Amino acid sequence: MVLIVHGFPSAVAALRFEWAWQHPQASRRLAHVGPRLRGEASFAFHLRVLAHMLRAPPWARLPLTLRWLRADFRQDLCPPPPPHVPLAFGPLPPRAPAPRRRASPLVDTEKERDHDTEAFCTLCARVLQDEEGPLCCPHAGCSLRAHVICLAEEFLQEEPGQLLPLEGQCPGCKNSLLWGDLIWLCRMGTEEEEEDLELEEVRGGSAASFPTPPHLLGCL
Repeated sequence: MVLIVHGFPSAVAALRFEWAWQHPQASRRLAHVGPRLRGEASFAFHLRVLAHMLRAPPWARLPLTLRWLRADFRQDLCPPPPPHVPLAFGPLPPRAPAPRRRASPLVDTEKERDHDTEAFCTLCARVLQDEEGPLCCPHAGCSLRAHVICLAEEFLQEEPGQLLPLEGQCPGCKNSLLWGDLIWLCRMGTEEEEEDLELEEVRGGSAASFPTPPHLLGCL
């Protein structure tokens, strides 16, 4: 395996992408790619298919990352990936362990969670609820915390006909942000909180199941 595509919003989306990648002749959206050419290597053919997939709906607006696991196999795609699809090298970075809080009574934990819900959305000023998973700017010193819908509407002001943003300017620090990065950071934070709660339940004698790995991908 020398190349992976990751960052899919769900396992279903990843599986559909991989199926179309391996069976382009059966996909209506890839009819323009054409069959494998005489003398064309399998690797080159699948790279050609991938290049067109990243530019075709419904995949063109997904927050994907193209990662070469072996840099010596790297080849430029034609057409090139969209600007919002970053190019990365090497294995997937290990997931950083979530900092563990000191064991405390469940009553105190409930109080902490109640206190956390008093945060407000930077854009609409409404209370941020735990289950809404607010989006936070990753840049140091920026205090942006916003509902997913609020920030999506902010990013889509120049693309009113679209539903999924690609990138935008942070309303707080004005830095450029990729929508996929924001969603990934939000997902990671939510999973870490869930693991903390599950550990507390285990300590209290309740059974718990741990979440699946966050990286959903297609590979070559």
